[in-house]
Amino acid sequence: MPVYNEEVRLGEALKQSLSVEYPCDVELVVVNDGSQDQTAEILDACDDPRVRAVHHPKNLGKGAAIRTAVSSADGDYMVILDADLEYDPKDIPRLLQPVLDGKAAVVYGNRTFGGHAAYSFWYVMGNKGVTLAANVMFNSYIGDLETCYKLMPLELYRSLNVKARGFGMEAEVTGKLLRRKIRPYEIPISYTARTREEGKKITWKDGVEALWILFRERLRPIKAASGVPFPRAHSPRPTGEQQQPQKAESSDRSRA
Repeated sequence: MPVYNEEVRLGEALKQSLSVEYPCDVELVVVNDGSQDQTAEILDACDDPRVRAVHHPKNLGKGAAIRTAVSSADGDYMVILDADLEYDPKDIPRLLQPVLDGKAAVVYGNRTFGGHAAYSFWYVMGNKGVTLAANVMFNSYIGDLETCYKLMPLELYRSLNVKARGFGMEAEVTGKLLRRKIRPYEIPISYTARTREEGKKITWKDGVEALWILFRERLRPIKAASGVPFPRAHSPRPTGEQQQPQKAESSDRSRA
């Protein structure tokens, strides 16, 4: 969970995300990305053992915050969750279901932008435009490139070596997955966008950056040996299951 100046929503975001009944053990790595409000104090006051707080001394951007979280995470799968309450944490177990069923290892939450879920016509059209560009460039068919909910094996995300420090990381992650011929499995999710006045941070400049990143990734040659095999789904360990003795060279510990 990347956080920047979210003192108004952070407490509720933590409460909602930790109250969900997950089908496996979880940890919540929250990265305070140089917030100047009371975000740090709220995190330090949280005594839930599942929460791990990391503080950036200055604002580095969403991509950088996620890179910090992923580098210190301890689990098999990861999913990104913003602290702005636009996404419902109750949808996360639904994202995990295709993994539990052995259908997929990479799952995206697809926003439908129906009803009053989106605050701006241009925001929706921008998202659809960037997604369309990715589909054309990579001959794919995904519905929501910019979704925050991207669930995948932790080691796979690490192997992508995402460099974008800001919102461009969304396009970089998807571009690198599609370049490897990894097509995300998509699940419909709920979404309630906030307005610019409420703190919405993404702008049209981020859309332009996303297009450039996709174009760059499309032209970048694929390395022959990535060091990470094509991801295959496997079931996370159910909550409360006793850990069995393991061989030194392998581990079946699973968390999301």
